[in-house]
Formats: sequence, structure tokens, C-alpha cells
Amino acid sequence: MNLITSSIGQGLLWALLGLALFLTFRILNFPDMTVEGTFPLGAAITVTAITKGASPLMATFLGFLGGAAGGLITGLLYTKGNIPILLAGILVMTGCLSVNLRIMGGSNVSLLGQKTFFSAKIFQSLPRYFDSVLIGGGTIILITILIALFLETDLGQAFIVTGDNQMMARSLGINTDNMTILGLTLSNGLVGLAGALIAQNNGYADANMGIGIIVIALASIIIGEVVFGYLTLNQRLIAVILGSIIYRFVLLIVLQLGFSTNDLNLISAIILAICLMLPKLRHALKLDGILRKGVSQNGK
Repeated sequence: MNLITSSIGQGLLWALLGLALFLTFRILNFPDMTVEGTFPLGAAITVTAITKGASPLMATFLGFLGGAAGGLITGLLYTKGNIPILLAGILVMTGCLSVNLRIMGGSNVSLLGQKTFFSAKIFQSLPRYFDSVLIGGGTIILITILIALFLETDLGQAFIVTGDNQMMARSLGINTDNMTILGLTLSNGLVGLAGALIAQNNGYADANMGIGIIVIALASIIIGEVVFGYLTLNQRLIAVILGSIIYRFVLLIVLQLGFSTNDLNLISAIILAICLMLPKLRHALKLDGILRKGVSQNGK
């Protein structure tokens, strides 16, 4: 039971990362490598601020701002500097590594004995891992509602059109550069927030904790799309959250089979590759026909 609760809590906390990448990868339609730098940046700022005496709420907010600043720089490099988006993201990601080391004064900082959201008294009487379920669930519900409301505004609609067709967006008078900068800033702010919460949950921040997280975020998005199929935009946001939880359960099953935690990045890459190939495999193996035949036979 503890393992199931832990998987749900981890899925909810990491879903924030999936939602953040959804804004750039699915709506703006480009890959943003910045997240591998802004995720540990948010964690580094938050953990350092807490050890310096800041409240967990203020430290988490600073982590959000740090991530947003990273996204803003990527957006400016891409739109004003005419640097390709992939290269702009890699440049900021690489720069963040040195920034994180400067902020923390070393490769990692522990939160042992420090006050965090997860050490609050209200959670001490709850069963194990319920703190991550409540904090992750509350945060993800709030962020999902805010994103859904934002996408329904005129600014949000301009943001969506920019991702769909930049030429059409410009013809409608939309400043696509500003929309791109806004999207990258908002997305990486949420990534920094995810880093802040997960660092508090883990009890430490590490300069290398961002390696491979883009695969985790993509897995949440792809699993949600593969499992739940065609959905409205708001439903897709929920599918990303459920995809993140399903991904954590898949990892749990794999680890229960005896694989080492050192293999997690390889396992994540394999899971994502399988999910990306599923539509093609389903067509090649004629699984749709087999499923339809099975349903019709059961209906007789």
C-alpha cells in the first residue's frame, strides 16, 4: 500500500513537469531543452534559500522565478538572437549548471533538519507518503485550473494560434515573438516550481538532478495521449497528469521485477520509445482489428 501511495504522490508532483513541457512541446510545437537546466535551478534556489532562513513558501516562489528567468533568456536568444530553439535551450541548460553550483556552493545541498512543506506538523499525523499526495494533488489542481483559464483568455488563444500557425498568427496582428517568450517563461517557471517541490520532497538539491528529466516529462505527455486518445485541450491537461501517475506505476512494476534504480534513465527511455511506437505497432500487428473482433464476439 505504501508503494502505491508513494507512486501516486510522485506522479502528482512530477505531473507539474509534464504540464510545463506540454505548453512548449504540444502547444508551441518545439522542443525546449532548457528544462534540464531550470529544473535543478529551481531546486538549487529553493534549497539554498531555506537553508539561509527563508520560509518554504518564499523559497518555492523564488524557485519559480529562477526557472522563469531561465525560460525568458531562452526566449530572448531564440526570438531576438535568431539562435535555433534547440541550441538556445542547450546553451541556457549548460549555463545553468555553473549557476546552480554558484548558488549552492557545491554539487549538492541537504535539507536535513530544515523546515519544508513536507515537514509541516499537519502532515506528521498522516500515513506515510500522504504528504506528497496532498501537496502534489493540491498544487497540480491549482496549476491545471490556472492554465485552463489562461488558455481561454484572448492572450491564451493568441498563444495557441502562435503554436498552430505562426504566419496566420502574424496576419491576425499577433506578436509571435512575445507569445514565444511568454510560453517559454511560463513553462520554465513551472519547471522551476516542480524542481522546488521535488527537492523538498527528496530532502536535497543536486546539480545533476536535471539529467534526463525531459524524457520523464515527455513520457507523461505521450502516455496520456496513447492511453486516452483524442481529447479536448483541457482534457489533455488532465491526461498528462494521469499519464504521469501511470508512468510512476510502470516504473514501480519494473523496479519490483528486480531492476536497479541506476537503470531508471534507461528504463524511462525504453518506456517512452515503446509509447511513441505504439500507434505504429498497433497498426502493424492489426491490434485494432483483433480488439474489434473480440468486442463483437463478446457482444453476441
